[in-house]
Amino acid sequence: MSAEDSREALGRAVRARVGDPRICDALLDVPRELYVAESCRASAWDDRALPLAEGATISQPTLVALMTAALEPQPGDTVLDVGTGSGYQAAVLGRLVRRVFGIELRAALAHRARASLRADRGITASVELVIGDAWRGFPGRLRFDGIVVAAAVPRIPPALAEQLAPGGRLLAPVGPPGLQELVRLRRRADGSLGREALGGCAFVPLVEGARR
Repeated sequence: MSAEDSREALGRAVRARVGDPRICDALLDVPRELYVAESCRASAWDDRALPLAEGATISQPTLVALMTAALEPQPGDTVLDVGTGSGYQAAVLGRLVRRVFGIELRAALAHRARASLRADRGITASVELVIGDAWRGFPGRLRFDGIVVAAAVPRIPPALAEQLAPGGRLLAPVGPPGLQELVRLRRRADGSLGREALGGCAFVPLVEGARR
């Protein structure tokens, strides 16, 4: 199957699972070949996860679309992408919101993601990527309208939950390696957090700095 055929097939799959045309258009606008390993570029538009360096992966596009939809991104939002990896999720969000921040512990992945994001001409948001341990939260006193964790956690890091703005949403796969529950937290007007379970998923673990 040619790259164009694969892209069209992916478009059909995304539209069948995600009703928001903004998200469908944003995902299909991202040149995924910029974000995959060079050895995998022939498979860039396949609807499957692909390997990156250091045991990381670039997520399956339909899963990225579903997580983006569950985050409910709005044009004026400031969003944090946790475990940025390849930068692919940040690139999708960069077409949908005002500001995107990313945090990635592994320096080699972060440097590559920065290069890919700079080369991606379709991004309209301000995008900033830092190297750091997401278990400690994002550096500084920022508050986010959306936080998406792109790796599995045994529990939602409290430092990230504290950085959720009023009305903000935090999305994370919670559970042991192999199978997790996709969980969404929402900051209520009184400051409390509502919690929803959105279904099963499988992600590689979010690396914690002290456990590397």
